[in-house]
Amino acid sequence: MRVVVGRIGRAHGIRGDLAVETRTDEPERRFAVGSSVLCRDRELTITVSRPHSGKLLVTFAEVPDRTAAEQLHGALLEVEIDPDEVPEDDDAFYDHQLIGLAVQVDGASRGRVLDVLHLPAHDTLLVEVDGRRVQVPFVEALVPEVDLDAGTVTVVDRPGLLNPEEADEVR
Repeated sequence: MRVVVGRIGRAHGIRGDLAVETRTDEPERRFAVGSSVLCRDRELTITVSRPHSGKLLVTFAEVPDRTAAEQLHGALLEVEIDPDEVPEDDDAFYDHQLIGLAVQVDGASRGRVLDVLHLPAHDTLLVEVDGRRVQVPFVEALVPEVDLDAGTVTVVDRPGLLNPEEADEVR
């Protein structure tokens, strides 16, 4: 099974360095020197990886110069994992583990997780509730518990979170 671990941004410099927006809680593992990632069905080997201005600068053995680097702009970086593998951090999850989980509010089932959106501020769960699609920020204050064994994710009851009609009017 493939999981997305990053997205290639702009080329940096003339030697083929690339800015990478990480999409993994394990960047030190996934972008370690000597490891490989898949990019557009090509395997790329990491030769240099270092933080730079909030992103990761990565050099791949197969990307010799800026021209080659520019051709990869916007591409997703993936790794092949065992479907039963779980992240090392107890509070980290792969997208495929969350998709399909039942959404529980005060012990009652309210919907199902359709997707995980990786937005700039934080990850967000796309949830189907009563035939509507609702975005729930995947932060501990709103999603305090994920129980993979039970197949549930607990969402706190906040007015307007799962039902926009229940939101307080702003005056």
